[in-house]
Amino acid sequence: MSRFSRIATRTLIAVVAVLAILYAGDYGVLRLRAAYPRFGGAYDSVHVVRLLAIPLKSGRTEYELDARQPEVTVSCVRALFPHQGYQPCWYVRRNSQKPIPMMVMIAAKT
Repeated sequence: MSRFSRIATRTLIAVVAVLAILYAGDYGVLRLRAAYPRFGGAYDSVHVVRLLAIPLKSGRTEYELDARQPEVTVSCVRALFPHQGYQPCWYVRRNSQKPIPMMVMIAAKT
């Protein structure tokens, strides 16, 4: 093995190990917060307004509020990574302002 490949392998192993330790620590803090709420809540919710981005034939995009569910509350975890099926709150808040892209589908004749 060349010197470069050994350094690259060791660097990759170190990065994976650091990420695994960070994820495990994040999960441990989440479980601690869930067990002892005095350390801060483990779960939170974010209010999201659902805005749809509908492409038109002219190439423009029309924006409309979702008629079925214009506003929803999304549950999230106060952590760095997703845990227990919930997205992190920082990620949900960041993406709550983005419109939902829609696609117009035309049924094919059979």
